[in-house]
Amino acid sequence: MKGEIMTCQVIVTQEENWFVAVDISTNVASQGKTISEALANLKEALELYYEDEHEIEERYPAFLTTLEVSAYAI
Repeated sequence: MKGEIMTCQVIVTQEENWFVAVDISTNVASQGKTISEALANLKEALELYYEDEHEIEERYPAFLTTLEVSAYAI
């Protein structure tokens, strides 16, 4: 599957002065001073990850939502 273009589902969070980008399918992560830098670094990390010929599984769309729960739930 050399040269295949994939769409990755990524979560970006901020930790102090850094943005951390994580691919939810592989748990590959990277960071940067900006969101753009974190995503560019993650792209490079994922290309290296798949260059090592990790098996590419069929991907299905993920849905991100929020859920409210009581902080005092029993």
